[in-house]
Amino acid sequence: MVNDHYDYLLLGAGMASDAAARGIREVDPTGSIGIVGREQTEPVTRPALSKKLWTDPDFTFDQVWTGTAEDTGADLLLGETVVALDTDRRTVSTASGREIGYGKALVATSGTPGSADVDDSHGTGRVIPFRSVRDYERLRGLTSHGSPHVVVVGGSYIATELAAGLTETDAQVTLVFTQDTLLDQMLPADLAGRVELPFRTHGVELVRGTGATGGEVRGPDGPVHLALSSGEQVEADVVVLGLGISLETGFAAEAGLETVDDGGIVVDEHLRSSDPAVWAAGDVAHYPDRVLGARRVEHVDHATSSGRAAGRDMAGADEPYAHTPFYYSVLFGVRYEAVGTLDASLEIVEDRQGPADDPLAQVVAYYVEPADDGTDAVRVHGVLLWGVDEGTEAPDAAREVLAAGPTDPASLRGRIVLGELGEA
Repeated sequence: MVNDHYDYLLLGAGMASDAAARGIREVDPTGSIGIVGREQTEPVTRPALSKKLWTDPDFTFDQVWTGTAEDTGADLLLGETVVALDTDRRTVSTASGREIGYGKALVATSGTPGSADVDDSHGTGRVIPFRSVRDYERLRGLTSHGSPHVVVVGGSYIATELAAGLTETDAQVTLVFTQDTLLDQMLPADLAGRVELPFRTHGVELVRGTGATGGEVRGPDGPVHLALSSGEQVEADVVVLGLGISLETGFAAEAGLETVDDGGIVVDEHLRSSDPAVWAAGDVAHYPDRVLGARRVEHVDHATSSGRAAGRDMAGADEPYAHTPFYYSVLFGVRYEAVGTLDASLEIVEDRQGPADDPLAQVVAYYVEPADDGTDAVRVHGVLLWGVDEGTEAPDAAREVLAAGPTDPASLRGRIVLGELGEA
């Protein structure tokens, strides 16, 4: 049954809200929980949509569902887009005209995927701004027969993961990205060059230094003609866009919540917004990280950790959010993790730990800048852990380096040794 008032109303039906509902139940076993979601489907383990569902034959589609409603008793109000938040009346309005009251609310709405101006007047669905489980199903269906040509646009985590994952199908894959070298905005130059090798080995055509500016789908079965900023055109059976997201927080700003320029909602150490009855978690939360300073993070570890913390705090736990999240990706079986800022414009101290015949198989890279304390010390802003196994203590070791303050750059090499780290 759908109520018109909930003790806890969670806006957004993603992993942050799933974690928040579970956090609430750890403290309050009976309070009513409602979850409002724009998508028509219940919460899913979103990273699997671009990773394991393509690359792990033991990970099946039925494993993507989080089971939020069954496990927490929350009501799912799906297919509802939040358009207004009234903090005085403590109500939320949706595009369908529904009004829902709350005692306490959580904004965890994430965002809409970036798009390109491609005319699909035939309604073919062959241009996919990739984000949801339905996007995964559509792409899987379009690549399940024959050898379609799939163009993936973007140099993001999701774009590179999808391009790599699609090589497990019979599709012909082209990856279009604006960088000169794939991931060169975040990786050391030699490692970025190395990353491109398995893409080429697996037959991915790399089209660099350009982006999509428009195009059209010519007929009910395609093809898609995609115009590039270089002046070239690419023809494809399917185009997948991995261009990041635009935050869905306009309603929060209009309600008077404090936000920053990118739409992030400013919260305190308890993830509470400028309104005492509204919290924010996941992608939309601009929070004070104890190690890294104020920031906003769009990765699953933060979504689940901040969601649980916000849920517990909403239910009365009164515990500050003290977690510094890590993020990860997997490309052709190589996993990399990171904590902090990976910005290739910073000075990078590389510690190559791989075997002699492949010195880039494992790399720890420290992203630093001068400490401005009159010495040669540096301050570490980010740590990349390349070629790390899943579930090790490497992120904790990286957090310790980041929290340590100014350090001698020569002391960084050997500080974290990937082969010596066990499971966390």
